Amino acid sequence: MFRIGNGYDVHKLSEGESLILGGVEIPHNKGTVAHSDGDVLIHAIIDALLGAAALKDIGYWFPDNDNSFKNIDSKILLKKAVEIIGQNDYFIVNIDSTIAAQKPKLKPFIDNMCEQIAKTCNINTDQVSVKATTTEKLGFEGREEGISAYAVVLISKNDK
Repeated sequence: MFRIGNGYDVHKLSEGESLILGGVEIPHNKGTVAHSDGDVLIHAIIDALLGAAALKDIGYWFPDNDNSFKNIDSKILLKKAVEIIGQNDYFIVNIDSTIAAQKPKLKPFIDNMCEQIAKTCNINTDQVSVKATTTEKLGFEGREEGISAYAVVLISKNDK
């Protein structure tokens, strides 16, 4: 049995914060404002995975009012989400994702993001797609006020 899930996340950008996407720190003058490390890409993937398995969402499992998640590396949360779906007999078939940001240009970092996500999920890099797009200077991403990410995942149930 196959199941599809989608996820979306957005964070405000601010000077003096770090920018982490797909588990990779990106040099930039602005970073995300968040309770955790603000990795919008991984957060979108987590929501997609949990949603595909009908296991609620990232806020249910990792609430932003829980101080144990303050400044946490989002790869830790992703690993836990993969464990959660695994405990429900699901495994990842593939992940497809898109980051929307006017700046910085993300092409040089995409392969490393795919590697980090694949390693964290214990899957092959050819099962992970990360794309980046600008919004042609439109909207909050285009004005560099924030950054967003979208993810779609396909999971399957283990045969018992």
